[in-house]
Amino acid sequence: MTTRITVAACDVQIGDFIYNGLGTSKHPTDAWEVITQVNTVDGLIQLITGRLDMPHGEFWFELDESVVVVRHPPAEPETPVPKPHNKHGHKH
Repeated sequence: MTTRITVAACDVQIGDFIYNGLGTSKHPTDAWEVITQVNTVDGLIQLITGRLDMPHGEFWFELDESVVVVRHPPAEPETPVPKPHNKHGHKH
């Protein structure tokens, strides 16, 4: 399950999704882009979506400016399945 939350720009994390306008598609979920880089530049937060070597999006915010993001909760660790301790020997 994902959660839409409002955080300060300085608390945005790589992997969060940010809304990037209407986009070119009519499907509204296509306008949410994953943040791949978070930088601090001259007292501002720069959020980058996509890869730097390709066309990408940039967003600039004040450190304490509110940003709405979609964040996936951290994955819960899988509980290990106990292995049986009884061994069966092969008789030939």
